[in-house]
Amino acid sequence: MSPNNYIHPIMALTYTSYLKIEELLNLQQLQSPNEHDETLFIIIHQAYELWFKQILHETDRVMTLLEQGEINRAQHSMKRILTILKVLVHQVDILETMTPLEFLSFRDYLESASGFQSYQWRELEFVLGRKSEAPMLRFPEGSEIRKKLEKRYHQKHIWQVFLAYLKKSGHNIPEQLLKIEAEKSVESSEEVQQILVNIYRTDTCITQFCELMIDLDEGIQEWRYRHVKMVERTIGYKTGTGGSPGVEYLRSTLFNPLFPDLWAIRSSF
Repeated sequence: MSPNNYIHPIMALTYTSYLKIEELLNLQQLQSPNEHDETLFIIIHQAYELWFKQILHETDRVMTLLEQGEINRAQHSMKRILTILKVLVHQVDILETMTPLEFLSFRDYLESASGFQSYQWRELEFVLGRKSEAPMLRFPEGSEIRKKLEKRYHQKHIWQVFLAYLKKSGHNIPEQLLKIEAEKSVESSEEVQQILVNIYRTDTCITQFCELMIDLDEGIQEWRYRHVKMVERTIGYKTGTGGSPGVEYLRSTLFNPLFPDLWAIRSSF
């Protein structure tokens, strides 16, 4: 066979090609000349973003399953989310192996880059019912990131989907609560609390899902707390990276429940 007629064999799919390992390992591009700890800093935060992507993926599935009335299957995805949250918390332990001086060795090279610019974290907040226009305004109008945030902002959050599921399941959720705009954050309701108390006493399946939502709420709060203490341990009360408010702002986000009704009913039993 002449060289012109030679047909290259089809390359078999490999571990490296399937996972795009070469591309992945080339994504850790240092801004400093060669500070040792910047590699760790980049890898940890890239890993966070990958896990945020998976949590969003799973949360979308939970809401779809609830809309289909499949609460048992939704519990499976909820448990996966909770396991991922544990990983996120443990990753803080790795970051805390970096001393303040080691972080300062490359901090100035980060310029205006800041964790406040993590749009996937903002998407996750929107999905979990903490809606605000402010995070969207940090990104140029018409940009792809702004469009993603706007889409999430105008979509129903998980608590609204859960209330709709309760209504379909025969529980008397007030119509006005089901018609609240998707852009509204979760607000407590004494009427919902009364229904939830009754559910806890009579419906084991929905109660189990409620407890998973409490676990999710607690897991997010735990991650916030560990994040605050890690930042405080590393930079104290200095202005955050990229001029962000730093520890004082992060502290203001602590102990604000995502699902206040599920916490309020604890005093009713």
